[in-house]
Amino acid sequence: MYSPETTKYLIHLTLQAEGVVDKPDVVGAIFGQTEGLLGEDLDLRDLQRTGRVGRIDVQITTKRGETKGEILISSSLDRAETALLASSLETIDRVGPCTARVKVDRIEDIRVTKRRKIVERAKELLLEDFDEGTLSSDDLLDEVREVIRIEKLEYLGEERVHAGPNVMASDAIILVEGRADVINLLRYGIKNAVAVEGTNVPRVIIDLCSQKTATTLLDGDRGGELILRELLQVAEIDFVAYSPRGKSVEEMSRKEIVKALRNKVPVEVVTDHIVDEGAAAERLPPPAGPAEARPPAGAGEEGGERPAAKEGSQRPPSTLGEHMADVRDRKIARFLSPDYTVLAESNAADVEGALQTLAGDVEGLVVDRIVDQKLLDQIGGRDLEFVAARDFKGIVKRPLSIRLIKIG
Repeated sequence: MYSPETTKYLIHLTLQAEGVVDKPDVVGAIFGQTEGLLGEDLDLRDLQRTGRVGRIDVQITTKRGETKGEILISSSLDRAETALLASSLETIDRVGPCTARVKVDRIEDIRVTKRRKIVERAKELLLEDFDEGTLSSDDLLDEVREVIRIEKLEYLGEERVHAGPNVMASDAIILVEGRADVINLLRYGIKNAVAVEGTNVPRVIIDLCSQKTATTLLDGDRGGELILRELLQVAEIDFVAYSPRGKSVEEMSRKEIVKALRNKVPVEVVTDHIVDEGAAAERLPPPAGPAEARPPAGAGEEGGERPAAKEGSQRPPSTLGEHMADVRDRKIARFLSPDYTVLAESNAADVEGALQTLAGDVEGLVVDRIVDQKLLDQIGGRDLEFVAARDFKGIVKRPLSIRLIKIG
C-alpha cells in the first residue's frame, strides 16, 4: 500500500456514511471535496502524481443501510504538511448521495514503527544468538528469583486469572490489571494481588470481591480508569488506591506501591467522575462494620498500612485520609506535597488567593468547602493530582488529569 523507503507517515481515518456507498464513491469524494482547498502546493492530485502522497486505501462494510470503514493514506510530507492534509479530509461531509463524516483517528509515524521493530528484533538477537557467558552472579540470582516469582503465580476460576499465592487465604485482595502487575507486587513481597485482565471482569473476581476486602490499584492512565468504572458497576469494591499519573503498576517501585496503598480512599468518597459520563450508575454501598477498618492486604509488606497512632498522641497527619479527617469541619485548606506534608495552610474561603502565591511541588489540595467550576478551573492550572473537598457543585467540565475526592 505504501513504499517503506519513502513514506514517513500513515494517516488513519474513520468513515461513517448514512447510506450504501462503494469505494469509488469514497475516493471520488476525497479528491472532489479537497480540490483547491489547500492551494496548489498541497493539491492532493499533484501530491499523488509526484509521489509525495501514496494511493488511498479504503476498507468499508455496509450493514443495515449504513456504511462504516477505514481510510489509509501514506505521506512523505513533513509533519506540519501531513497534519494539514489530514485535517482537510475531515471537511468531507458527503460521499455519493449520502451524508457522511470523516474523522482522523491517528497519524502513525512509520519510522517510529520501524524503529520499534528494529528494537524488538535486536532483543530477540540478544537473547537467542549471543553466548551468555558474561552474566554476573547478581544477574544469575535475579534470573533465578524471577523464575521463582513466576512459579508462585496461581490461576483462579474458569477464566484462569493470574493471582498471587495468598489470594484465597487472605481476607483482603488487591485488584490490578494484568499478569505483569501481579509479578511486580510479588517482587516486593505482596502476595495477595489478582489480575482483572481487562474491562470484561471475570466472575471469579466478582465473587472474591463479595467475600473479601477489595482494594483496586490500577494503572494511572485512561485504561486504568475504564477498568475502575467497570469494577464499580459489577463488583463490591471497598477502597481505591491510585498509581502515579501516567505510570503502570508493573513499573512502580516498592516505595510507590506502599505509598499508593497507604493512601487508599474508601470507595464512597470517590466522586462520580470515574463513572461513565451520562450514565445513571449506582454507587456501591459502603462496606459495613469492621470491613472499613481492615487493611487491604493484611499487615506489613502486603498492604503498606501504618499502625494506628496511640490514643492521645499528636502525630501529624501523614496520609490523605488523615488530612481529610483533620480538615473536616474546620473551614481550612491544605496544599500537600507528594509525601503528604503540608506546604501551605489557609482559610478555606481564601483558596483562590493562596493559589496565586503557592510555590513548590504541589501534589493536591484538601479543603473544607464546596468546590465549584470557577475554583476547579483555577486549580486545574496548577497541575495538581487531586482535590479533596466537602462537595463539588455545578461541575460541567471535569479535568481528566485531576482526581476529585469527596470528604466523607
